[in-house]
Amino acid sequence: MATSALRYYESLGLIASTRTTGDRRRYRRTVLRRIAVIRAAQRVGLSLEEIRDAFVGVPVEAAPTRAQWTRMAARWRPAIEQRILDLEKVRDELSGCIGCGCLSLQRCRLYNPQDELGAEGSGSRRLFPDG
Repeated sequence: MATSALRYYESLGLIASTRTTGDRRRYRRTVLRRIAVIRAAQRVGLSLEEIRDAFVGVPVEAAPTRAQWTRMAARWRPAIEQRILDLEKVRDELSGCIGCGCLSLQRCRLYNPQDELGAEGSGSRRLFPDG
């Protein structure tokens, strides 16, 4: 990992390090496990804010216990399931539609005549109506 990422995680209170006499950071094994949790959560699209919120109650120098991990996973499940649904929707519509901003007005299933949705801003409006 980039040292800048580790320093950033530390500045957010996600991890903690100790310092050597030469002022080098050292991380305990439990912190390395926390980093693994952070990176896994980021990989599925969770924000650092969501990750930090889930770590509330877990001491910064400790890895989550099984019970804490179960609570974290349960908390993240709805957001992850929604991302999966969103990705499936994009996958299924990708070849012909981006949910208007239209790629093909001639064969658009969500037809947006005269760009009626353009006044609402850029991005897909019907594919992901909740923003």
